[in-house]
Amino acid sequence: MPVVSANGIQQYYEVAGDGPPLVLVAGMGGTANYWGDQVDFFAQHYTVITYDQRGTGRSDHTPVTSIEQLRDDLLALLDELGVGVVDFMGHSTGGNIAQIAGIENPDRLAKLVIYASTTHGDHYRSKVWRVRRSILEQQGAALYGDMSSLMLYPPRWIVENADKLERQQEAQMKMLAPVEVMTSRIEAVQKFDRRDQLSQISTPTLVICSKDDTQTPSYFSEFLAENIPTAELILMDYGGHACSRTVPQEFNEIVLNYFQS
Repeated sequence: MPVVSANGIQQYYEVAGDGPPLVLVAGMGGTANYWGDQVDFFAQHYTVITYDQRGTGRSDHTPVTSIEQLRDDLLALLDELGVGVVDFMGHSTGGNIAQIAGIENPDRLAKLVIYASTTHGDHYRSKVWRVRRSILEQQGAALYGDMSSLMLYPPRWIVENADKLERQQEAQMKMLAPVEVMTSRIEAVQKFDRRDQLSQISTPTLVICSKDDTQTPSYFSEFLAENIPTAELILMDYGGHACSRTVPQEFNEIVLNYFQS
């Protein structure tokens, strides 16, 4: 199992393909497994790096203090792997990490994709996470997994992919960190707010989201695109919070065209 010590923790990572480095950074679930529909596709053009974030999966299950800490973890991992400048795609929480990297570490970035992410923990998001956190703390991992799926996927996709979804959900729940670690990740996301610095991002940036995303509604993406000087915005009609999984072919082609443009 490929694990490296970086920024004081053991980090699990995977590398596939050959070419310029592309790092894919997952959301709250935080694991490399999220990108199953992207790795083989992008590995035809890139050296694709995926990993399990602090407090998730096969990396150390230690509490998270901030999104800045998660950014530090990623840069330390890339340093250990001898990787310098990367193309970067971040989903949800990974998109928060991407914003910090764009503001503070532009020398490490070629292009950015901020996918289904947020700008801060607003009133809507506070309600979402209050419910999800209560389920996790009071009713356990299985029901938390059900709630996560409801927030990730459109109803039609859930019905049409029931067996696949149950396998994915079961695998993810097996890697879930202890409750106190997961809640530390939730708190870090809710504290994140770099709205007043978005204008400092000079890296070419694609902001992409689905119009039917209920976890990170598209108004967040619209704000990001309006306030990042280099940003382009694409709003997909269908796909929910996980459109890289629900409509992978369409999603992959959009992102590849952007990276190669």
